[in-house]
Amino acid sequence: MMKLVVVGGVAGGASAAARVRRLDAKAEIVMFERGEHVSFSNCSLPYYLSGIIGESSSLILMTPEKFKMQHDIDARVNSEVTKIDRKQKTVTVKNTLTGETYEEKYDKLVLAPGAMPVLPKSIKGIDAENVFTIRNVTDICALKAYLDQKNAENIAVVGGGFIGIEVAENLSSAGKKVKLIEGTEQILASFDYDMVQILHKELDDNGVELFLSTSVTAIEKDCVLAGDKKIEADAVVMAIGVAPETGLAKQAGLKIGETGGIWVNHNYQTSDPDIYAVGDAVESYNSLTHRPGRLALAGPAQRQARAAADHICGIPHNNKGYIGSSCIRVFSQNAAATGLNEKAAKAAGYNCDSVLIFPTDKVGLMPDSHYMAFKLIFEVPTGRILGAQAIGKGAADKRVDTIAAMITMNADLEDLKELELCYSPVFSTAKDVVNMAAMVGLNILYNRFSQVHVSEVRKLAESGAYIVDVRESAEFENGHIKGAHNIPLSQLRQRMDEIPRDIPVYLHCRSSQRSYYAICALQGNGYTNVSNISGSFLGICLYEYFNDKSENRSPIVDRYNFN
Repeated sequence: MMKLVVVGGVAGGASAAARVRRLDAKAEIVMFERGEHVSFSNCSLPYYLSGIIGESSSLILMTPEKFKMQHDIDARVNSEVTKIDRKQKTVTVKNTLTGETYEEKYDKLVLAPGAMPVLPKSIKGIDAENVFTIRNVTDICALKAYLDQKNAENIAVVGGGFIGIEVAENLSSAGKKVKLIEGTEQILASFDYDMVQILHKELDDNGVELFLSTSVTAIEKDCVLAGDKKIEADAVVMAIGVAPETGLAKQAGLKIGETGGIWVNHNYQTSDPDIYAVGDAVESYNSLTHRPGRLALAGPAQRQARAAADHICGIPHNNKGYIGSSCIRVFSQNAAATGLNEKAAKAAGYNCDSVLIFPTDKVGLMPDSHYMAFKLIFEVPTGRILGAQAIGKGAADKRVDTIAAMITMNADLEDLKELELCYSPVFSTAKDVVNMAAMVGLNILYNRFSQVHVSEVRKLAESGAYIVDVRESAEFENGHIKGAHNIPLSQLRQRMDEIPRDIPVYLHCRSSQRSYYAICALQGNGYTNVSNISGSFLGICLYEYFNDKSENRSPIVDRYNFN
């Protein structure tokens, strides 16, 4: 009879233990968790702060008693594994409540210790009582209790990743004054800078004060110091990132990968074939960059756990690596991303391009129809799909999940154009967002017309470039680029001679569709000097607004329009 020992009782560890039990009814399975809970929903932790999750007990999905009754798994909490003896095949376990230690033998060992929040010792006051991290149910309860007891109103959240954004949103929804501090120029690194401006605006619109390109140097009782800034804060949540828990693996002499995670092979075996590792602590393989990488997400952790458990029980596994798919809600906006963003694709050496479109997420007649900002990144000249990002009030995750499947199948723009999707006016449009993005991408790939991106428009406007707005006059009057020429599409054929042929001309409308029609008409009449502004006026307003406000700079539009 095999004896399996699992270190870590959350997503990866619990999934591995439960899968082995399903495959081997007679195995002895012992799972150690150093915290006081196993199998809790750590992705749901921030939602306890706003009351969306009313009771902390709801975050706990399984108890040790349930593990024993339902799965015959011996789950031991408050039990920290401090040492691995590979020669004797034992682990040393410390009871964190009593200090007692003992040894437990294993035949196979699975390491799923997860990752720990980064707390830079260079920040003065990082160990103060008003500084919190969020890793488990105990952490989130401690934060909420402190906020309630101290009647804390001003909260600084340090770090603009997924945890930081979710904490900021939920604290704001709970009526707190939230200051979000991020060391780089943008939040959510999986999104490109042009896309994330929509989320910067959404946070700002909902009262979250953003401090970008700002690094915390010290934490005091009632404020955070960041360079010459003094940011009022009764409590501080540190969410600048996580580091893989590799201490146990290093003690055991296991190989550590080049990215700092535990090295594992195709089957998630470590350098010791009887020891497996899964989850946030391991180094895995990015199938798009063809390089080792780390991905701290629950979905990949559970897939890794299943693969390791299968191999332990003699079932083969096809390891395809990861592409990186994620989603988040930021107040009224849903955001999702998969694969490589444009910045990462170029850093990985791809020759690539992208399109940014703003179609409606469902038929415009529907009362809850809204724009869907959708960016598609593809390789040039193959048209291979590399990544996508979607932001909107509708089903952004649905669109990005579609692209994730296409990337996994190594699809290109032609495949995506022909992809048949279900349609009803209440769900989508007959030509769905993703199909439309493929069609625009193919037009760019095949050089049917040229484009400029929203990030280039400010320089064009400030340099006096010839910009033609093909929206109707009423739309133009409701907001336009300063210095733009208004020639509505409905009048274009009669007024074509007004458009010069000897200098570059840039066309836009609201979302780039009508300006594309105008480009086709002009090119059909011999114009070779015209380019479409990708994203058009809606994209320009969303891209420019937050930086205009935060930097107090002069807008390139006379009035913003976000509809």
